[in-house]
Amino acid sequence: MASITIRNLDADVKERLRRQAAQNQRSMEAEARAMLTEGLAATGNNTRKLGDLRSQFIAMTDGGVDLSPYLPDRNIERDPPDFGE
Repeated sequence: MASITIRNLDADVKERLRRQAAQNQRSMEAEARAMLTEGLAATGNNTRKLGDLRSQFIAMTDGGVDLSPYLPDRNIERDPPDFGE
């Protein structure tokens, strides 16, 4: 197992960690380890598949995005292009 040292930790953060560790009946080290493990597990490994990203985007946009305000009007009668013939 690897170990790390955290320097310049704010006193308030340390106190909150101490209280949370006591509440969970752990040492401060075990509490910090659990917090890191759980926090990193929640974020995943940042390697997502394109399909997963697509599904997430669709879920965020309620099934799609309305692009009609940005598309040109298709009902306009236009003259055919003149190629100089």
